[in-house]
Amino acid sequence: MKKKLIIFDTTLRDGEQSPGASLNIKEKLRIARQLSRLGVDVCEAGFPVASHGDFNAVRKISQNVGPLLEGRISGKPMIICGLARSTEKDIQLAYDAVKEAPCHRIHTFIATSDIHLKHKLKISRKKCVQQAITAVKFAKNRVEDVEFSAEDAGRSDPAFLAEVFSEVIKAGCTTINVPDTVGFMTPAEYGALIKYVIENTEDSEKAIWSTHCHNDLGLAVANTLCGVTSGARQVEVTMNGIGERAGNTSLEEIVMNLHTRPNLYTIKCDIDTTQILRTSKMVSSLTGIPVQPNKAIIGANAFAHEAGIHQDGMLKHSETYEIMKPETIGLKSSLVMGKHSGKHAMKERLMDLGFDDVSEDKNMLLKVFNAFKIVADSKKHVTDTDLEAIVNNELVQPEQLWKINSVVVTAGVHNPTATVSLKSPDGRTLEDASLGAGPIEAIYKAISRVIGINIKLIDYRVEAVSEGKDALGNVYVRIQNLDQMNSAIYADDIYHGQAAHVDTVLAAARAFISSINVMLSTGRRRYSKQIRPPGRIVV
Repeated sequence: MKKKLIIFDTTLRDGEQSPGASLNIKEKLRIARQLSRLGVDVCEAGFPVASHGDFNAVRKISQNVGPLLEGRISGKPMIICGLARSTEKDIQLAYDAVKEAPCHRIHTFIATSDIHLKHKLKISRKKCVQQAITAVKFAKNRVEDVEFSAEDAGRSDPAFLAEVFSEVIKAGCTTINVPDTVGFMTPAEYGALIKYVIENTEDSEKAIWSTHCHNDLGLAVANTLCGVTSGARQVEVTMNGIGERAGNTSLEEIVMNLHTRPNLYTIKCDIDTTQILRTSKMVSSLTGIPVQPNKAIIGANAFAHEAGIHQDGMLKHSETYEIMKPETIGLKSSLVMGKHSGKHAMKERLMDLGFDDVSEDKNMLLKVFNAFKIVADSKKHVTDTDLEAIVNNELVQPEQLWKINSVVVTAGVHNPTATVSLKSPDGRTLEDASLGAGPIEAIYKAISRVIGINIKLIDYRVEAVSEGKDALGNVYVRIQNLDQMNSAIYADDIYHGQAAHVDTVLAAARAFISSINVMLSTGRRRYSKQIRPPGRIVV
């Protein structure tokens, strides 16, 4: 019998720390529910002490997603975890946020490398050990399941690590995490470190050993797999590998390594691989962080074969160049619907595609159906891929403070012009026009003039959802507020918006308005609570 590998997903905590990846509570609930359906064992839902929003998100996930068993291979509910520094305040807030989940965990940490102890924490090794023990004991008095992380373990003295780990196990810790926080180690070094601490920590068999690797040198997955072969039985990962700096270990890459090379690993996991692609698309859509086309497992080109020799081999036998079946990760051939398809048929198709939450929400179902009809009138067939884009587009739309009434564009070699009509939050209709180097720039300048905000366009991206001249276009934008006024509220944050339409010019305008609405909604929440955005926490 193969031993179980625990999949600890930190997309909603470490992954959300990617620049511009801020998620609201509704979006976090959607991702958490999909992670549960995917089969994730532990969901690190957030860092409750960081802000009221983070605390409420973790609590909502504990209440609404924690009890779910739908589609889970393990037959057990997902463990909801909250991160906490080694302080009583952090730990108590983490407990208050996760306590309503049937299965919950507190994850506490402290840095152990000399560079962190000297320059960041300004404490001695002895004080570090005492603080770690106190924190674990305090957490253990509240929950049975306590995880301890030694931040920057990769640059810590291995002997000191073993000392700290021995003490926190005595204090009641059940999982020990050994993070390569700055992505500095090589696979051989990381595997050797895991082996060393397991062999030199007193009562090491009483704890589950965990990996947490960052991808600064492109070695996160390789390091994690070496950690597993050296005795780790939990891996800390994110969907699409998102996270601080160069990101974290990719969930999909770890899972498919185990699935594709079972002869190499004496472990198994309870992930439903057919949910991988759907989860990947959801995370990418909601965070606004694109997946590079050549990304392993989930990239657009991952199962594409263009070279003539490859195509010839594929036609003769798929295994000549394909080591995984596309269906394994949920990539299926699309069925089509048309303008004559009714709401019931669309609802059934949404359920087949895994959008149960949409099917059960009458208001959202009606919004999706109306959007579907508009697309169906513009193109002959609406594929599953189109339908997924329509649903994601409707679900990610923020509070509509500003709305588009109309966009008129005159394009040509000289002086492209755009005239826009917007409905303001107080119900007024405002119009303006602008020139631009191209039609999109003209539209964005006109919108900015109407709203009266100095906005910098950070990123603009258009993707065809399907093939053909009538393909649905998905437009993604990222913006930054350059106004000096209320700079504390916006704090140089980057905001993303998305929209899908057959007319990509209209989609571009809607995506820009969507990003502005996200920015203004965030500003309203921060202003009402008189708080700044939380600082980032790295483990």
